[in-house]
Amino acid sequence: MSEILKVIGLMSGTSLDGVDAALIETDGVDIVRPLGSLTIPYSPETRALLRAALEEARGVAEGAPVPHAIRDAERHLTDAHAEAVKALLKKAGMAEGEVNLVGFHGQTILHRPERRWTWQIGDGAALARMTGIDVVNDFRSADVKAGGQGAPLVPLYHAALARNTPLARPLAVVNIGGVANVTYINGDYVLAFDTGPGNAPIDDWMHRHTAVPVDRNGDFARTGKVNDAALDAMLANPFFDRVPPKSLDRLDFGTAAVESLSPEDGAATLTAFTAASVARAREHFPEPAATWIICGGGRHNTTLMDMLRARINAQLLKAEGARWDGDALEAEAFAYLAARSVKGLPLSLPTTTGVAQAMTGGKFHKA
Repeated sequence: MSEILKVIGLMSGTSLDGVDAALIETDGVDIVRPLGSLTIPYSPETRALLRAALEEARGVAEGAPVPHAIRDAERHLTDAHAEAVKALLKKAGMAEGEVNLVGFHGQTILHRPERRWTWQIGDGAALARMTGIDVVNDFRSADVKAGGQGAPLVPLYHAALARNTPLARPLAVVNIGGVANVTYINGDYVLAFDTGPGNAPIDDWMHRHTAVPVDRNGDFARTGKVNDAALDAMLANPFFDRVPPKSLDRLDFGTAAVESLSPEDGAATLTAFTAASVARAREHFPEPAATWIICGGGRHNTTLMDMLRARINAQLLKAEGARWDGDALEAEAFAYLAARSVKGLPLSLPTTTGVAQAMTGGKFHKA
């Protein structure tokens, strides 16, 4: 039997809300046992630094010197992840020597797979020193350099969970973070792709118009009215017709189409846009999905969930309805992928990222 490892996974998503940390036992194949998780929100200072890094990254050419703002953000980010590891160990009542590995996703600040370039900040070597645990990071670069999209990477974990999930197939697992993505599972067949915007345009809109970083429960959007003309204009983007696999950067969908709207109507329309673009994923499924499982922070947005239910004619569950931990799922996934990385197993497939052949990846840092 393959060696079972205790692994901590760390995820900082495109929503910029904080660090998710999860501890699992896994063989990197079929065995997955969640052992605990937590979320540590970013301080306003760290969130501001990450937003500045996102803006700075847009003007940086590959191979150019890294600007101070990005280096500063990376240092704060790595410190925050080290604190998350220590907090999770304390919660689990474990010492660092009892954990084999940390999977450290880092923060995506630029994703340009068409240029064979993806950029996640986060110092893996420093994290290994600070935690005393071996670290795997830089999960996406090998796939992108081989011609893949480098995203989404969670699908193989979705497939591992689905093997023990007694729900009607085919299954569509949607993660709504800053960007939204879907994993379509039918037997051994796994198809995955980014569906379009997730929470990022909504969060950015809220940040600008209300000084609140997110629309809690979708309450603000619920007070507005969807502008159909603006929604149709956004849905005319050629991305939605592109055959998957395909992926997005957090900044690929902005808010230009709703700039003339009131804050409330803009929030409602951007929320409808996320729901509509997730529903359009059906156009690329080999056959209709019988069950949809919604994961990620977007599942807490009741207005978004209501809009999804109105558009998807199938059983639609939150992650918890499948007995999954929706808040820890992506962090668990990067723990699982770290185990696969050290065992030389694939992290991506031609049907998940478009890479020519199954591809392993990640960079290992000894503590």
